[in-house]
Amino acid sequence: MSPLAAIMVFGALMSVIALVGSMTLVLKEMTLRRILPLLVAFASGSLIGGAFFLMIPAAIENIGNTMEVFLWIAGGFFVFLALEQLLQWHHCHRSPAVHTRPVSTMLLIADGLHNLIGGLSIGALFISDFRLGLVAWYAAVAHEIPQELGDFGVLVHGGWGKGKALLYNFLSALTFPAGGLIAYALSSAVSVEFLVPFAAGNFLYIGAVDLVPEFRESPECGPNIPGTFAWVLGMAILYATSFFHYH
Repeated sequence: MSPLAAIMVFGALMSVIALVGSMTLVLKEMTLRRILPLLVAFASGSLIGGAFFLMIPAAIENIGNTMEVFLWIAGGFFVFLALEQLLQWHHCHRSPAVHTRPVSTMLLIADGLHNLIGGLSIGALFISDFRLGLVAWYAAVAHEIPQELGDFGVLVHGGWGKGKALLYNFLSALTFPAGGLIAYALSSAVSVEFLVPFAAGNFLYIGAVDLVPEFRESPECGPNIPGTFAWVLGMAILYATSFFHYH
């Protein structure tokens, strides 16, 4: 499969995954509360494992074992940190007239930007190595499913109709294939190999900063042993994948 075809096919599939949020209408609330932390833990392990076992080795292989690789990793980490800080600041400092707008709008903006950067990064991976892009896409899906379940719940809880919540969640997910196509367009003019370690920084930030606090403690405030096992499983699957990829 050509890089362009991969970007279009898997970008479209990622957008369709936004519709998984409708499962919250079918699952009982107690069931959702039980499985969501496990899905988040698994996603965290998959993202961090993808960064350490696949993306960083691939970046060193393509660019060289130089400080440039680690600067791009740090840059990818920082961009997500800055993005979240900016969105949080904007949310906290809106004027009273604007404050009446639902927080759901900010959620969709943040989700759209997140998907755009993810699409840029994974699009670059497909251009560099189809197998690497596929594994990174899988790790992103592991993160996207619990995120979309949570996002849909927030939108409906905020007063949005179910159909409107699904539509706008899907539209925000379209920025993912858009990012992939932008990466492909740029690749004809400039090298996009720097986006591989940049993506690793993105994955490390999401997996460690955003997701670990979500499952680190059990509801009883003790250690979350099932969540820890789910995290290790996510890491183990990505390690096994990297073993077959590089050997």
